[in-house]
Amino acid sequence: MSAGIMNPIDRNISPMKAELEDKIRTAQLRPTKQRIALAELLFASGNRHITAEKLHSEALDAGVRISLATIYNNLHQFTEAGLLREVVVDASKSYFDTNVTPHHHFFHEDKGLLEDICCEKMSVTNLPDLPDGTRISSIDVIVRVSNANNS
Repeated sequence: MSAGIMNPIDRNISPMKAELEDKIRTAQLRPTKQRIALAELLFASGNRHITAEKLHSEALDAGVRISLATIYNNLHQFTEAGLLREVVVDASKSYFDTNVTPHHHFFHEDKGLLEDICCEKMSVTNLPDLPDGTRISSIDVIVRVSNANNS
């Protein structure tokens, strides 16, 4: 190991926490205890979609003392750093996606859940002419679905 980098065992932290700490540092963020705890909740169980409110509830259940405002700040910092992707389903509801690869979503309106759609399963055609001096940076499609039995 290089000088200045401690073995996780030396600091009595798990390899997963050390990996998350490295992930946060690589994103040019300071690996505070709260950020590491949030990263553990976000990234420990694979890809997921989560709201700030749900993450706040999970943090409190895990014994992490943190305000909802701090949750929002960290989620936005993680998003700006490329660790998360924000998916806005309407003006009042955003989800944060741990899968930052290009893909689209189903939004289950009656359940309030997002589900990934693989990019290879969709194509977007017949796009309008772009305004002068612009280029497409990404296309995000949200297909809204509801239970077929609801009328």
